[in-house]
Amino acid sequence: MIDVRRLAGWMDDQGLPGRGEPLTHRSLSGGTQNQIYEISRGELRCAMRIPPPSAPADRDAGILREWRILEALTGTDVPCPDAVACCADTAVLGRPFYLMGFVDGWSPVGPRGWPAPFDTDRGARQGLAYQMAEGIALLSKVGWKAKGLHDLGRPDGFHERQVDRWTAFLDRIKGRELPGFDVAAAWLRAHRPLDYIPGLMHGDYQFANVMFGHGTPAQLAAIVDWEMGTVGDPKLDLGWMLQGWPDGTGSAGAAFPFADLSGMPARSAVLARYAEVSGRQVDDIDYYLILAKWKFAVVLAGLPAGRRRREAAGVRPDGARAHARGRHARPEHGLPVMTVGQRRSAATPPGSASARSCPRTPTRREALFDLRHARPRQPGPQLVESRVLGSRHAEFPAAQYASGSAG
Repeated sequence: MIDVRRLAGWMDDQGLPGRGEPLTHRSLSGGTQNQIYEISRGELRCAMRIPPPSAPADRDAGILREWRILEALTGTDVPCPDAVACCADTAVLGRPFYLMGFVDGWSPVGPRGWPAPFDTDRGARQGLAYQMAEGIALLSKVGWKAKGLHDLGRPDGFHERQVDRWTAFLDRIKGRELPGFDVAAAWLRAHRPLDYIPGLMHGDYQFANVMFGHGTPAQLAAIVDWEMGTVGDPKLDLGWMLQGWPDGTGSAGAAFPFADLSGMPARSAVLARYAEVSGRQVDDIDYYLILAKWKFAVVLAGLPAGRRRREAAGVRPDGARAHARGRHARPEHGLPVMTVGQRRSAATPPGSASARSCPRTPTRREALFDLRHARPRQPGPQLVESRVLGSRHAEFPAAQYASGSAG
C-alpha cells in the first residue's frame, strides 16, 4: 500500500499541483517487477510506477533508467506519457518511483478484440498499423546525445555482440536446445545490416506496449513500458514488431500472438511507412526479422527457468509469498511474463557438440524456416493481466534478461 501522507509531503516538496487537497490513489496493476497506481490530487492526475517490495534490488536502477528515457522524450514528437516527477530517495516510499502523465486510451491486447470501429472497419484498422510504424520511426529520430542519453547504452559493437551475449544467456539458464537456434546464429554471425545508425530504441515494441486514442482516425496515444529501452539499432524495434506480421492483407496473423492482424496492411506497406517517416532504408529487414525471432526464442526458453526459481521461493505474482504447507505459486503465474501463447522446447542440452557446431553458413531461407517451424511442445505461461494507465498489457522480466537494456 502507498503511504499517502509521505507521498503528499514529497509532492508538496516538488511543487506539484494540489497542495493541501486530498490525495487519492487506486491500483491499476500489480506484478513482481512493477506496480502502477493512479494518483489524483486537485487538478493533477497521473500514474505512479514503483517496484513492489519483493522486486530485485536492481529494479531500483531500472525505474530510474525508465525515468531518464521518459524525461528525455517529453516534449518530443514521440507519443509517450509525460514525465512529471521522480523520487530516488527510498526513505519516501521504500523504493524509487516516478510519476507520469495519465494516458486516456485503450490497449489492443485483451480478450475483447478490437474496439469499434476497428472491429469491423478494416480501413480504420489499417491505420493502427501505420501509427505503430510511425511511433518507432519518430523514436529513431530523437537526438539521444543532445537529450543526455549518451551513456544509456553501448551503441559501438551493438551487432557484433548480439550472438555471443544471447548465446551465453541461453547457456546460463541451462535450458534445452532450441531447434534452429544454431542455424540462425551462424547466419547472424555471417551477416550485418546494410548500414547501422545508432539511435534510441524501445527494446520490446509490440501491441502489448502501446496505447491508442479513442475513436477514429487511429492515433497512437503512448508507447509504454520502457524498461528495455537503450541506445542501439532502432530498426530492431521494427523487426520485433514485424516478426509475426502477416505477409498479405487478407491473411490472418498474430503478433506475439496478441491481436488478430487479419485485414492489416501488408508487411511491405508497413515497411514503406517506417522508411518514409524515419528516413532510414529498410532493404535489409530480413536481417532484423531473423535477429528478432532468434532473440525471442531465447526469451521463451528463459521463462521456465525463471518460473522455477520463483516457484522455489514461493513468490506469487503480487509479490507475496505462498503459504507454507506445500502451497506454491501457480505455474503460469510464477514469473512476470510477456504475453505469449506458447514457449519453445527441445531435446538436447545447450553446449553439446550438435548444439554448437555448424558446418556451413545457412541461407536466409534456412534461418527463417528453422525458427518458424520449431513448434512448441507444451503450453506456455498465460497472460499476466495488468492495468497500466487504464489498459491491459503484459509485463516483461527485463531485469532477468538484459538488466534493462535490449542491447
